[in-house]
This record gives sequence, structure tokens and C-alpha cells, in this order.
Amino acid sequence: MRSSSPTRVATLLGAIGLATGAAVALTPSATAAPEALVPALQRDLGLTAAQVDQRLARESDARALLPSAESAAGAAFGGSWFDGGTLVVGVTDAAKRAAVEATGARTAVVAHSAGRLAETKAAIDRQAGAKAPSAVTGWYVDAPSNSVVLTVRAGADAQSFVDRAKAAGPVRVVETTEAPRTFAGAIVGGNAYYIDGSSRCSVGFSVDGGFVSAGHCGTPGSSVTGADRSALGTFRGSSFPGNDYSWVASNSSWTPSPTVNGYGNGDVTVAGSTEAGVGSSVCRSGSTTGWHCGTVQATNATVNYAEGTVTGLTRTNACAEPGDSGGSWVSGNQAQGVTSGGSGNCSSGGTTYFQPVNEILSAYGLSLVTG
Repeated sequence: MRSSSPTRVATLLGAIGLATGAAVALTPSATAAPEALVPALQRDLGLTAAQVDQRLARESDARALLPSAESAAGAAFGGSWFDGGTLVVGVTDAAKRAAVEATGARTAVVAHSAGRLAETKAAIDRQAGAKAPSAVTGWYVDAPSNSVVLTVRAGADAQSFVDRAKAAGPVRVVETTEAPRTFAGAIVGGNAYYIDGSSRCSVGFSVDGGFVSAGHCGTPGSSVTGADRSALGTFRGSSFPGNDYSWVASNSSWTPSPTVNGYGNGDVTVAGSTEAGVGSSVCRSGSTTGWHCGTVQATNATVNYAEGTVTGLTRTNACAEPGDSGGSWVSGNQAQGVTSGGSGNCSSGGTTYFQPVNEILSAYGLSLVTG
């Protein structure tokens, strides 16, 4: 993100969302979309300004609806997703449809419960350990298809790993040309922070006493300077691979703020960190490419980087580029996570993953700065 002052550098953006969710024909609320999200969502999702307001309002209503819909499904809950303005809940027992639909959600009968899909993915995580074959680029629970998707590079030989993964449960193999990488980049001008005077990443969200970012950006003890190259702080915690999160303790010259840079479109004030779900629109801010948006494709995804496997990420079809690592993702005014990595770029499009912010806050006992 761009920053001309310490306060601006120490703040960033988060992700946009709905929770693992159910479907409903929802009436848009009167809450206006944060100003910075409107032009980016118009550009990247092909929406009008009115459609942006309508979509964000419906997603907000769907987030509120999900807990009661999931509770009504009980053990038959088969995951959820946002589709065409409604929240859809999968159920493994058709007898549960009436109870779920009574909450306002739409239902779809599926073969596997959300618990079964989660168990399958966890089994593949254990199978992979810290490192999966390089031909396997990742895996995630895909709620709409009611399966665990295993992405494998086209033409590559990963049959042994694939066979073991399929033995774990409902696995669907998808060939891909993607080659996920982290988005840490070389020093360039713009909104950023610098690690040990060399590599550049993007600030995530402000927390009491500093900010959170990506784990691959630095290690405990690494020094951090702001966009103006003045001393900002020091990495106090970092986890990568396995996870991809970190936190930086800032010095007294920097003041944490709930603001996220909107790159000329108006800033976003973070109000909380309610999780967005599959199908939700999501926007990110980073020091290389600014604002870009897309939708959440999967939560709790596993990505196999060259440096090792990272679990618990959220997969999106928003683009990002080197230097955007650590940058924030928002859903409306709700913080979602920090950029981890992905494939592609913002010219041709791509896939980007973020580390959920609530896990970072829990891991380090931090409090998100909100406004």
C-alpha cells in the first residue's frame, strides 16, 4: 500500500466476505459499501456501482444468516457458498432441507458432509507433511462440488501422491498450469515496508503495538523500515512454511491505525474480522498492484510452495504480484487476512491465497485495531 506517513505504512487492508455459507434471496441493507471497494469491484467483477452496493449488502446479510442455517442442518451440514445473491447450504440428508430453508437459506443435497471433506483434506495434509511433490500445487475443500480438489501441474508425474490422496476420501484432481509462489519482491517505490534493508513486502493490519503480515517476509529479529526508509520496528514472530503469518512490533514513532489504503479510491476503516465464505467478493491492497478484487473460491486450502507446504489458507481468483505479500484483504469493512502467494499476475489474471487474520491474532494473542 502507498504510504507517505508512518501511520499510513503501518496500516493495510484485509479481505472481503461471507462465512462458509448458506443461500438466501436477501434484501440489500441500507449500509453503503466502503468507498475504496466500489471502483475495484466494478473493474474486477464487472459490476455497476449499484450492483456493488447490492452484492455487499447481500453478503453481509448472508454472513448473519449462516449460523442459524448451519445449526438447522446439524450433522448433515455439507458446506456452504454464496451464489447469485443467495446463500446456499449443502445437506447430506434431504429431510433437513425444510428446516434449513426455514431460516431463509437455499439448500442443495450433497453426498458428503463438511466434516467428511475436512477429514479428507486433513489426511492429505498429514500425507504431505512439510513438503509435497512439486508437481502438486495445492488442495482445498470445494464446497460447491462437494469434494476436495487436488491441483496438479498438467503433464507432471505425481501419480503416487494422487493415489494416496484419493484413498483418503472424495478427491477430485484438476490439472493446472499454475505455479504458486510467494509475493515478496525486490525493492521498488510505493507503499511498502522493507526487511533488513532489502526485500519488500506489504503491511497487513494494525494490531496493538504494531502490525501483522506474511511469515515468509521475515524472521524474528529482522529489522523493518517503512516506505520512507525510517526505522519502523522488528519482527517478533514469524511462521513459514506450515503457516504464513508474522507480526512486527513497531517503535514509538509509528502509530497503529484501523485505516487501509484505498489507493486513491478512499480509505477503508476496519471495523472487525468476521470471516468471509466461499463465493463472497473479496478485495486486496498491496504495495505493487494496489487494489484488486475477486471472489473466495475455498477456505482452509493447502498450498505447496517451493519452500514448503502451507495449510489453512483462503483461495481467491483475485490477482497479485511480487511485493504484494503480507498485504491486507477486506470484505466490506471486515478484515480477512494477509496475502501469502499464488500464481499469475494482474495483467493476465491469477490465483492468490491469503492467510486468515483471525488465526494470526489468536497465534500471537494480538488485538486488531478497529475504528
